[in-house]
Amino acid sequence: MSNLKARADKIIDKIKEDKFIEGRGLGNEISFYVFDYEPNQELYIRDYVKRIKRQLNYEGSNRRVVEFDLYKMLIDITKEKRIFDRIFEMEERQGREALFKAMTTFAKPEVFLNKIKEQVGDYDVVFITGIGKVYPFVRSHNILNNLQEVLDNIPVIMFFPGRYDGQSLQLFGKFMDDNYYRAFRLVD
Repeated sequence: MSNLKARADKIIDKIKEDKFIEGRGLGNEISFYVFDYEPNQELYIRDYVKRIKRQLNYEGSNRRVVEFDLYKMLIDITKEKRIFDRIFEMEERQGREALFKAMTTFAKPEVFLNKIKEQVGDYDVVFITGIGKVYPFVRSHNILNNLQEVLDNIPVIMFFPGRYDGQSLQLFGKFMDDNYYRAFRLVD
């Protein structure tokens, strides 16, 4: 835990740097970052994200952070489409495979991206959380691949329960989410 705490304690200073907001030093790449951590440290990270938002989102701050929890967004989407109450019944009657197929037909990256675009407002840093909670219905690499079209000038930090080596995302340290090489590790 001490290694995670030491890494997490660097996040706020990193966000406060002008070059972080301006995207300088990235070779004209998009300002997408991954903060990876061991899945058993999820609760610590959830609390830490709240702490970061409290420390940066105050009157007069020069940084405004918005969090998009993909799991909460998925729940909201199912409620908007009026299928939330039927999800559990569907899984019980038709099985997990049918539920997976049904969920992935409407939980497409575009739906999440449109919500993010609508809600990003005047925030200048975006946190993406809930990656592990929403798997396998939503895949993090699909969100990142498509998010660059929506947020090309706002830094994005994805909090990832697994490993990111700069080339690939390995969810929970087990499942290869896919190759994604356009993001940078936020803190080594």
